Amino acid sequence: MAVPSLFFEGPDRSWQKRANCMGVDPELFFPERGASTREAKAVCRGCVVQEECLEYAIANGEKFGIWGGMSERERRRVRRARVLARQSGSAAS
Repeated sequence: MAVPSLFFEGPDRSWQKRANCMGVDPELFFPERGASTREAKAVCRGCVVQEECLEYAIANGEKFGIWGGMSERERRRVRRARVLARQSGSAAS
């Protein structure tokens, strides 16, 4: 699988310059199906921009890789939970 570039230029992505993963092999964050994500998540743990990274991935529908310390499956759960929370919040209004 081709590894997409993790880093982009632009003012809205300046947080990436402070990420723990700067200089780490991007392939670590895009493991083969069924491979361990432990090492990638360890890089994310304690990263000062972990939340920004996760929000970027969720907002942009990143379907592959570890972003903000979460796998694609974990990010799907977060998205679903947010949708349900919005739906229940709007139903209570």
